[in-house]
Amino acid sequence: MEKRYETFTLLIASVSRCIRKIKTEEVSEYNLKSVHVSCLYYLYKKSPLTAKELCDVCDEDKALISRSIDYLEKNGFIFCEENNRKRYKSALFLTEKGEKVAKIIADKTESMLERASVGLEEKDREIFYRSLLLISDNLKKICKNYGE
Repeated sequence: MEKRYETFTLLIASVSRCIRKIKTEEVSEYNLKSVHVSCLYYLYKKSPLTAKELCDVCDEDKALISRSIDYLEKNGFIFCEENNRKRYKSALFLTEKGEKVAKIIADKTESMLERASVGLEEKDREIFYRSLLLISDNLKKICKNYGE
């Protein structure tokens, strides 16, 4: 059991670190952090999104997404058309600059996924993602018990 725990936690942490590093390094010329990359990617794929929706798709907390939106807006990547509603519920859009960078991010993401999946057959990938989703859902249920 101890080996299973070590293997699982070390591999998940390693994958997470690599993803953050790749996201940051691949767009370093734009002075973006990992969370900014996620925001731009999801706005590119699903635009428009609200801050709440970004929290959900990026699986990040409200404060981090709020800071990220502020940074991305101040640096010309995104804009918000609606100023009369609560900011958290306002739709966010990519600017021309944001669209350009987000497309680069989406293209690099696709390339990275292909490179990371070398040697993995489609049926194995489906089993892996189904298993990872089940583990994630189970861990979220466990975590809810700690928040009560």
